Amino acid sequence: MRNSPIEIFEQWFKEELRLTEVRIPTAVCLSTHGTDEFPNARIVSLKEIINDAFIITGPLNSLKGIEIARDNHVALTFWWTETERQIRVQGIARKIPETLADKYFHERDLNSKIVSSICEQGKETKDAKLLEQEIQQRVSRKEMAVRPEDWGGYSIDPVRIEFLEFKASRFHDRKLFELENGKWRGKQIQP
Repeated sequence: MRNSPIEIFEQWFKEELRLTEVRIPTAVCLSTHGTDEFPNARIVSLKEIINDAFIITGPLNSLKGIEIARDNHVALTFWWTETERQIRVQGIARKIPETLADKYFHERDLNSKIVSSICEQGKETKDAKLLEQEIQQRVSRKEMAVRPEDWGGYSIDPVRIEFLEFKASRFHDRKLFELENGKWRGKQIQP
C-alpha cells in the first residue's frame, strides 16, 4: 500500500469517468448527524479535491448546513457502477473561503444559479407552481443571479478512507486507510 489514499481515489475516479455514461458521475452520498439524532444522507456533487480535501457546495442554511454547523463530522460514500467500486470517506467538514464559493457558483448553469438565489432549500412552500413559474421567467429573461450570502461549500478533510472493490467470488478487496499523527496508515481488511 505504497500510494496515498488520495492518489488511489484519483486513479479510481479517472477510471470510472473514462468508462461511465452516468449523467452525473461526481454524485456522492453525504451523511451527517441529524438534529433529531437520526443520521441524514443525501446526494451531492463532488466539485474537486484541493489539498487532499473533498469539496462540495450548497446552501449553508439548508438542513445539511445546519447539521454540519452543529457537528462537522461527516461521511461521503461513492458507488461507481462501471468499476464496481465503493469508497467511504469519514472526515471533518469546514466552510470553504468566499472566493472559492464565488468560483463554484459562477461555474453553475443559469437554472442552478437562479434556483439557488430564489429557493430556500428544504423549506416548506405554499405554492410550488408559483415558485417554479418565477424561476422559469427569470431563466427566460436570462437574469443575472448573484451568489446568495448563505450559499457556499465545505472542504472535507478525510481522517479515514476505505476502498472496496467488488469481486464475483464475493471475496471483495477492502483496504482501510486511517490518518494517524499526520500520516496515512493502510491495512488490508476482510471482505
